[in-house]
Amino acid sequence: MRTARIKDVNGAFYHCVSRVNHREFLLDDVNKEHFRRLMRKVEGFCDVSVLTYALMDNHFHILVEIPAYEEGVSDEELFRRMGFLYNELTIMELEAEIAKWRRLGRDDMAERIKERYIVRMHDLSEFMKTLKQRFTQWYNGMRDTCGTLWQERFKSVLVENSEHALTTMAAYIDLNPVRAGLVRDPKEYRYCGYAEAVAGGRGARKGLISLARAFGEIGSWRKVSSIYRQHLYGSGERKGISAEEVARVIKENGELSLEQILRCRVKYFSDGIVLGGKEFVESVFNSNRDKFEIKRKTGACTLKYGEWEGLCAMRDPKKEPIVPPSPD
Repeated sequence: MRTARIKDVNGAFYHCVSRVNHREFLLDDVNKEHFRRLMRKVEGFCDVSVLTYALMDNHFHILVEIPAYEEGVSDEELFRRMGFLYNELTIMELEAEIAKWRRLGRDDMAERIKERYIVRMHDLSEFMKTLKQRFTQWYNGMRDTCGTLWQERFKSVLVENSEHALTTMAAYIDLNPVRAGLVRDPKEYRYCGYAEAVAGGRGARKGLISLARAFGEIGSWRKVSSIYRQHLYGSGERKGISAEEVARVIKENGELSLEQILRCRVKYFSDGIVLGGKEFVESVFNSNRDKFEIKRKTGACTLKYGEWEGLCAMRDPKKEPIVPPSPD
């Protein structure tokens, strides 16, 4: 039995992961480029914020901020958001339909029509559903194929709005191509948020600036990029660790540094359900008590094999939570 997805309607941050069916390596450079453009369009339509991401050959990671659900979206704002995802004719037809009901004094009908689109905004599941469905339609159309492209359900981890939790998760995502052995420096991998930002991508820079703003750091891209790169590399630019070293430390029940952890495959970041300080995890657990077995008494799980600096998760993976660097 899978645990019901935990979402916060008051606004929250999530790490989302989705994989290609059978983990096939179907996402080449052309596909990744289209996925990235589509991601930005869906981001605009759903009015969410992608803080960073990593697109790999058979899966993707996205750290996204979902704002609190919004009521009373104006007609003009709705049409603006639709412009990211729908063609001009569709928007004009919707404008005409809404205007007709307004002239007839039936604002209730106009609002009911708008709600069909507004309900898809500020919602994690709708953001991911729209992104994956739209990409699948494009992918199948390009290859004259049919059927689903993705494994059925995406994974999501609710991340605490704190500097430590958010930057740890963001760094884990941007270091994905480093763990996979594709590059030595994430700025060299063009399909992650950090590399896109370094190359001048406005959307990617906006995302990382929003990440810094979330924990109270205000500044230009130049300032934010320096702070974030320090999070990526710890106290300095160091080489990755070997698989043998990781295995040895875990076997001996030793602890890895946070810098080393970020260069490993860590199930807490995709299977932990919630990631943050103990107090945050416990509060989410208590708010979602009905989703868990009665015999469970506490929400926060102490993380193993590393110097986690106070981070906890809501689930302790049954399999080894940390494994040597490899594609995940």
